[in-house]
Amino acid sequence: MEQAQQTNQPRTSLKSTSQRGKQTQFWIIISLLLFLFAFVVVRLHSKEIAKTSAEQAALANALPHVEVANATTGAARHYLNALGTVTPLNTVLVRSRIDGQIMNVFFHEGELVQEGALLAQIDPRPAEVILTQATGQMARDQAALAQAETDLQRYEPLAQHKAIAQQQKDDQAALVQQDRGAVEVDAGQIDNAKLQLTYSRITAPISGRIGLRLVDPGNVVHANDTTGIVSITQVRPITVVFNLAEDDLPALQKALRVNPQIPVEAWDRANQIHIATGRILSLDNSIDSTSGTLKVKATFENDHGELFPNEFVNVRVLTQVSQNALLVPDSAVQRNGDSAYVYVLGPDNTVHVRSVETGHTDAGKVEILSGLQPGDAIVTKGFDKLQDAIRVTVATANESADGHRESGE
Repeated sequence: MEQAQQTNQPRTSLKSTSQRGKQTQFWIIISLLLFLFAFVVVRLHSKEIAKTSAEQAALANALPHVEVANATTGAARHYLNALGTVTPLNTVLVRSRIDGQIMNVFFHEGELVQEGALLAQIDPRPAEVILTQATGQMARDQAALAQAETDLQRYEPLAQHKAIAQQQKDDQAALVQQDRGAVEVDAGQIDNAKLQLTYSRITAPISGRIGLRLVDPGNVVHANDTTGIVSITQVRPITVVFNLAEDDLPALQKALRVNPQIPVEAWDRANQIHIATGRILSLDNSIDSTSGTLKVKATFENDHGELFPNEFVNVRVLTQVSQNALLVPDSAVQRNGDSAYVYVLGPDNTVHVRSVETGHTDAGKVEILSGLQPGDAIVTKGFDKLQDAIRVTVATANESADGHRESGE
């Protein structure tokens, strides 16, 4: 009996161990299935999210990206535009007025000189020799004149008393006149020698900028040389000569009646950099019938040398200032032939084409005469895919190039 009980006990223990092993395997399988199911669900969800994001990005990229600005009010300056050339008031080619060898040059190429400044020295010795000769000749003729006058004084009482012939006295008076004439000629010779000596010092006839040197020390120059020694161009003040169309003449004349010294602005060749501001100096006396233009000259102080002779510049003549004008960036105005239009942004991010009438352009702003109201939002950039009544994505001015957002979101 005891042996039978001992035999059943191990069998029962083996059976319970086998059941526990099966239960463990079951839960492991269940866990694996749950993990696999969770993995599949997460993977499908991620794909759905990625697909949704891609669709949203594609939708966003499909909308044109634009930049906008608001129409504002301000002062609009009316200009007459022209092309001009910087023209000096005076240009002088300095030449020698005597023949001689250049001993010294006292200027540096390109420097500014004042009127009367010493530029070069020509050998003065020939002029000094001529002056010495003329001085000596005058001294001799003065002595002869003094002797002739003394003799004439002696002959006058003798002639009165018939001690000498009247003809002898008259001949002596004529000799005095001859000697006086000789002295006057000598005085002229001395003045000429002094003048030649002055010409040996070549000075600046005007104030201006020195050009490149045309002769060197040691060269012999002549009074009839055409090349000269150096040129001087006046640069302070300086003028700009430009042509205005005859259709602009009434506006110019009206502005001159209000202000005879209306401002004139000079801009660089690209019309981007303001160089200097001057005033109208004079108008030509007639319109060129071949070109239909009027030549106008403006003067500029040019204290700092902003304008250079023969420089090409763009000219703007201010004729009128309109206050409280409606202004938009010039990049916003599109043109189709003679008509102008803009894209106006609506509250639903839809743009609409609107025709406008434009006025003058100033500093990147266009005056709008009709077609817009202050505060209207208009497109300034991104016109490639724009059409009337199309929805757009608006980028703010401070937004990065790779980041766009839809207005109102």
